[in-house]
Amino acid sequence: MQHFKTILFLFALLLCFTDCAKDLDDYPVTTTDINDFVWKGMNTFYLYKDEVPNLSDARFLSETEYQNYLSDYSKPEDLFYSLLYNTDTEDRFSWITDDYIALEQQFSGESSTHGMEYGLVRLRSDNTAVFGYVRYVLPGTDAEFKGLKRGAIFNRVDGELLYYNSETDTNIGLMSGSSYTIGMASYNNQGTETKDDDTVESRDETINLVKSAYTENPIYDQEILQVNGQKVGYLMYNGFTGTDAFDSELNAVFGTFKNEGISDLILDFRYNPGGSVSTATWLASMVTGQFTGDVFVKEQWNSDWQSYFENNSPEDLLNPFVDVMEKRNSSNSVTFSETINHLNLNKVYVITTGSTASASELIINGLTPYINVVQVGGVTVGKYQASRTVYDSPTYSKSEVNPTHTYAMQPLIFKSLNADGYTDYFNGLTPDIQISEDYGNLGVLGDVNEPLLAAALSDISGTARKTYTSESTPLEVLSDSKSLQPLPNAMYVD
Repeated sequence: MQHFKTILFLFALLLCFTDCAKDLDDYPVTTTDINDFVWKGMNTFYLYKDEVPNLSDARFLSETEYQNYLSDYSKPEDLFYSLLYNTDTEDRFSWITDDYIALEQQFSGESSTHGMEYGLVRLRSDNTAVFGYVRYVLPGTDAEFKGLKRGAIFNRVDGELLYYNSETDTNIGLMSGSSYTIGMASYNNQGTETKDDDTVESRDETINLVKSAYTENPIYDQEILQVNGQKVGYLMYNGFTGTDAFDSELNAVFGTFKNEGISDLILDFRYNPGGSVSTATWLASMVTGQFTGDVFVKEQWNSDWQSYFENNSPEDLLNPFVDVMEKRNSSNSVTFSETINHLNLNKVYVITTGSTASASELIINGLTPYINVVQVGGVTVGKYQASRTVYDSPTYSKSEVNPTHTYAMQPLIFKSLNADGYTDYFNGLTPDIQISEDYGNLGVLGDVNEPLLAAALSDISGTARKTYTSESTPLEVLSDSKSLQPLPNAMYVD
């Protein structure tokens, strides 16, 4: 399927940076020109085309009417977002950018970061007050050099207390700067289970953070844990990046798990916003191995593409479990190939939070018809659709891209269904064992006493675990460091 879609869409992953380096001033472009690209690209690929009257093939009776329509939008972004369907539920994720170079860098794991991965949370005791907590620190970054650790709390940026009244009345955007100073704080749960009275108290300490170019390895931690004489594999995986090197390293981790003879596996996706569909399919195949050739996930496109696939190549709507990771280019030449290390498990544990999205959810939903998937933690984001990068070129690929601008779109193009046909989980996937992160006691990632991991391990060992009540309802996470990237919560076709 990958080769077919590579030919169909001409996904030119041979990044044409020489084109990007041309002097764009030599090629004048108008907003209407870019709007033309936006409308035609959405008309061609958008998953919900059938639900958007302005994307109908019969929408315009003449070229003049079409050009007048395009001229009504002074910015390509305004046109793009006007064409999205039901943005409160189905499509919260389609995206347009005026810098596709940054988008491509994100897909390869590159970003500008100070290394502090954080969440921003709103208190209940003071409904406008916001605090940040450090989720993890990337090795070799400024945050590590400055001594930041998981669990650190802050509530100020450049001397300003963080607050949130509404999307238009907040200062959490202060976190988007390339350099800023955070003011440290302490979290106080008042000694009670309820979070309604929790407070954050400022401290005098401040830390200045500076961002720089960085490539994050999605494999943050891997462990072989001993639990009642059993070997339990633990993998904290923070993004389905989809590069050859990281996919190979992921396979090597499963090779280690296989050689060690683990009896159980815990996948920690609590901060994983998603990524490559291919990598997700391969990871699911690593967990299993006994279902090669069976359907992992099915794809449902807009009516135009769905009809085309069903009539010409219905197999291309299916993503099966596989034995080999393989990538091919538009010439059908193999560019990457590696035999998958299978664990042949019948059960897997997955740690989730409200920051777990797309390809991470695909693993849970896709494996559920085949093996016992025990979800531990919080309700996930609820993204079951995949997107692709649409460039301004004759084939909508990077090949022959229009050199006059760097706009590109990332519209949703299909929704995923598991082998049982389950999809449309826009309210998220609900955990079997519900437990929230405790900001006053986050614990050390990969440590057996870290609360979410401990809950999974206690289920594996069969020991009694705490019953979590409604008082454990988590505080609202407003944003996180990954949401500042060009494409948060991505599940994309590569």
